[in-house]
Amino acid sequence: MPEAEPADPSDADAGLPSGGGAGTPAPTGPATPPVADPADPAVPALARSWPVGVRPPVVRGWEPPATAYSRGHRGVDLGAVPGAPVRAVAPGRVSFAGRVAGRGVVSVELSGTGSPPLRTTYGPVRASVHQGDEVLAGTVLGTVEATRDAHCGPTSCLHWGLLRGAVYLNPLSLLPPWLLGLGPSRLLPLDGPPPKH
Repeated sequence: MPEAEPADPSDADAGLPSGGGAGTPAPTGPATPPVADPADPAVPALARSWPVGVRPPVVRGWEPPATAYSRGHRGVDLGAVPGAPVRAVAPGRVSFAGRVAGRGVVSVELSGTGSPPLRTTYGPVRASVHQGDEVLAGTVLGTVEATRDAHCGPTSCLHWGLLRGAVYLNPLSLLPPWLLGLGPSRLLPLDGPPPKH
């Protein structure tokens, strides 16, 4: 039986149970995983592409909750149309590909990221991979599924998450500055260092 992803009580948009906000009873069952500082230096910028599109809009950003049951957003939502390909951001092994609370979820353990390894999650996704598959950066994991909720407003989106063990992290920290659009690109000659002036 495949290993299920940990429940994320504040993020119904990832296809996981919701709850834990003000006026909502605390969830029962296993404790919600803690959320790490988004500037965690232990997250290497090893992504080679965005999970969807070339530079998708961030519809909703990383909002770590103050406590395990506080409101927040344990990942980022990227604008994406239903049917858009969802790609692995880095090489690894598919640790889960299935349905959670009625939505498709794919999770990939990233190679060479320690023990426990970093794990990216993507949803809602109609998976084209299976648990145990080895994937490279850019491998298509599936396609964005249409959803019936209004979380992303009038558009659809892909929820992208990152965990190490049971600790949630900011998935945008996987992206190097050039993928985030921070700073100008610099082209260097292929045959040596640039000339001195």
